[in-house]
Amino acid sequence: MNNKLDTNLCPFCDHSSRKPLVANSTGGAILDNYPISPGHTLIIPVRHVASYFDLSQDERDDLWDLVEQAKAILDKTFSPDSYNVGFNDGPAAGQTIGHCHIHLIPRYVGDVADPRGGLRWIMPHKADYWSDK
Repeated sequence: MNNKLDTNLCPFCDHSSRKPLVANSTGGAILDNYPISPGHTLIIPVRHVASYFDLSQDERDDLWDLVEQAKAILDKTFSPDSYNVGFNDGPAAGQTIGHCHIHLIPRYVGDVADPRGGLRWIMPHKADYWSDK
């Protein structure tokens, strides 16, 4: 993945394809096409930039405002019990689309047998730090 991808090939640069749940001048929040739970939402900046760390501070602030607004919508629509929030920044972190985006993932009691560790399960051998081994 290259940080300077052709924006004509970027699925997040076609802003006409889906109506956002909420938007501002910096970005928008859309439901994920491949949700891992009901209401899985992506917060995407308008500007084509691969890394979160290449966004301006104003862009970051605006995107986190969208996270809050999207959460309020998801709370009313899906009534989740909890959330995972995060992003994959770069290929080694699992980023598959070279356009920055934040995942807002609703979680529900019983959606997995044991949710403890949350994002730690990215590295399964380090996730279960609370049990005796």
